Order: sequence, then C-alpha cells, then structure tokens
Amino acid sequence: MSIQNDFYKLQASTLIKNLEKRHMKGYYCNTKAEALDLALSLMPENSSIAWGGSESIKEIGLIDALYASNAYTLYDRAKVAPEQIDETLRKAFFADFFLMSSNAITLDGQLINIDGTGNRISALTFGPKEVIMIVGMNKVTKTVEAGIDRIKNVASPQNAIRLNRKTPCGVTGVCGNCLSPDCMCMHTVITRNSRVDGRIKVILVGESLGY
Repeated sequence: MSIQNDFYKLQASTLIKNLEKRHMKGYYCNTKAEALDLALSLMPENSSIAWGGSESIKEIGLIDALYASNAYTLYDRAKVAPEQIDETLRKAFFADFFLMSSNAITLDGQLINIDGTGNRISALTFGPKEVIMIVGMNKVTKTVEAGIDRIKNVASPQNAIRLNRKTPCGVTGVCGNCLSPDCMCMHTVITRNSRVDGRIKVILVGESLGY
C-alpha cells in the first residue's frame, strides 16, 4: 500500500462518518475491482436499474457487468432509438436503482452535481428507490465552493472535449460562465442531507475515476 492509499483510506473514513450524519450510507473500496463487486452485491437479481452519464461507473466495469449477467431490467438510453430516449429517461424514475457518480464531494459529506439536461440530478433527488454512487477519491474537496470550482474548471472542460461540445471551457479549458445551448452547467444541486435514511449509497474508491 502506498502513502496515497493510506491517505485516501483515512480521508474516506472521515467522509463516511459525515455521510452518515446526513443520512447517507458510505463505503470505501481500495480498487475499482472491489467497488464493482460491492456495487453488484447491493443490487438483487431482477432489480430494475438505470443510470446517468458517468465515466466512473463505466471505468469500474459496472455497465458491462450488468449486461453480462442478464439478471436485471436495464433502462439504457444509449441502447434505444432516438425517438425512445425521452421515454427511457422517464422510466429511470421508476427504477429500483439509479447509478451515477458525483461531480464532487466535500469532506463534510455534501454531494455537488452540475447537469446539462438534468435527468441525473433529478433522479438523485427523487424517484428511484435507491441511488448508488461510484466516486473516485480524486473528486473530494474541502468545501462546496471548491467543489463547484473543480467541476467548472477541471471536469467540465474535459467532458466538453470528450463530447465535442462547443463551449468556452471546451475551447479554452477555462469556464466562461456561458449561456451556450451546449452548456453543461444548466443545473446545480447540492445534496446536504437525505430525507430517506440510506437511500443514497456512496462507494468511495481509492483510485482516480472520471473527471
């Protein structure tokens, strides 16, 4: 184990305690492989599952594992015809589980998410019975303000490049606080507490995941 691994484990221990105070359940996994096994163990067979756009859940192999199992009902907008996307997104609100990451997470247990369409943060706040988040420790920040800054000036520019969005951040690498139709920062949600105890489950991973 490296010094960084030890640091992540200590930091995650603090974070998990703070998540519990906010009625969210936290877990820590050293590796992507451990995170994959844990996520699958939390979802019984025959569950219905949907997800928001997330490189993190792809990077741990979760989407591939779900399809390989043939044990779940999956709502995947990437697998349907364009005219069925809206209906598929709406079905996500009736899913047993919704999978996503968090754009940032503070040491005191607040989740920070910024969306373009808003389907991901909508499902986080209401609808699916349970939400499972896969969050790399690279996304931990000290404050909400630092988390928002990280999203706008680190995550969003990289996502704009990945998605070929013609936004100021995708062209210059710096947030331009734009009002472009391609803007990925339409909606900002800070989750500081959960009304349903344990509905939101956060799997912290001691590796860099997503952007």
